Amino acid sequence: MNTILVTGAAGFIGAHLSQRLTAQGIKVVGLDNINDYYDQKLKIDRMAALAEGENFVHENRDLSNRSEMEELFQNYSFDAVVNLAAQAGVRYSLINPHSYVDTNLVGFVNILEGCRHSGVKHLVYASSSSVYGANTNMPFSVHDNVDHPVSLYAASKKANELMAHTYSHLYNLATTGLRFFTVYGPWGRPDMALFLFTKAMLAGEPIKVFNHGQMERDFTYIEDIVEGVCRVVFKVPEGDLSWSGDVPDPATSYCPYRVYNIGNNNKEKLLRYIEVLEECLGIKAEKQMLDMQPGDVPATYADVDDLVRDLDYRPNTTLEYGVARFVDWYKEYYRI
Repeated sequence: MNTILVTGAAGFIGAHLSQRLTAQGIKVVGLDNINDYYDQKLKIDRMAALAEGENFVHENRDLSNRSEMEELFQNYSFDAVVNLAAQAGVRYSLINPHSYVDTNLVGFVNILEGCRHSGVKHLVYASSSSVYGANTNMPFSVHDNVDHPVSLYAASKKANELMAHTYSHLYNLATTGLRFFTVYGPWGRPDMALFLFTKAMLAGEPIKVFNHGQMERDFTYIEDIVEGVCRVVFKVPEGDLSWSGDVPDPATSYCPYRVYNIGNNNKEKLLRYIEVLEECLGIKAEKQMLDMQPGDVPATYADVDDLVRDLDYRPNTTLEYGVARFVDWYKEYYRI
């Protein structure tokens, strides 16, 4: 794996991953069109840190533009592709559904076609814990059926898994989907709870606490996510000879296809998350208790047994450590 394409390289996970890969001496081509879904300055600053290294090249292209993507795959020879570019956010999908089709579906087809025609050895792509939708049996297992999404975002991620399997079957393209569970940490996304809470609390404003604080999430620290992705990239899946169409396992296949959860294997109440943040900031939050929002789920909790078995890896960063690192970064970045 000498050259890897990372899409969404200016994003939260993409920037961290690109930094890790380039530090290992791997050439990273980072695709990102720096869109305005959230603060572009944050994305630009992430990219600036990457641009200081000699192993990184930024390609400012639109994932959904077929001709631009065809040209990208013609210009480089990628050993692997890590597709992290996506229109993120569950709630945004309720008001702007077309952006999810353009990026998460059309853009993903362009990635699949690029890999197919250029001899890419391994496509790793971001799925999401959101695919579990209406499932309530916990912890969520990759071997469970996930046919009941509750948001268009979740449906688009489930579609990615199905599309990837098709290309693994038809063209023997090795693909691995990663279902990320509530990622947080330094350089995080401004539309996510930890960022929103920190900003509001420092400004003396109330925080919005949905489902009256009874939400439970498998909060996963960014460095744990990156470690998992790095291990997966270098483990190219093969067909499972024991797979049976009589009892089809959704996580594996007879072709080179695999799906993993990457989560902390531990669910925490949202109120505990807020408690830890209060301790780190030394500020008591004023809470505005609200009902659960459409498209959201009350709890997430990752079964990571497959990750442990196949990759000898179990994320284990504590909430106390991870939130403290975020607060340190936030205060330094915004000069507080």
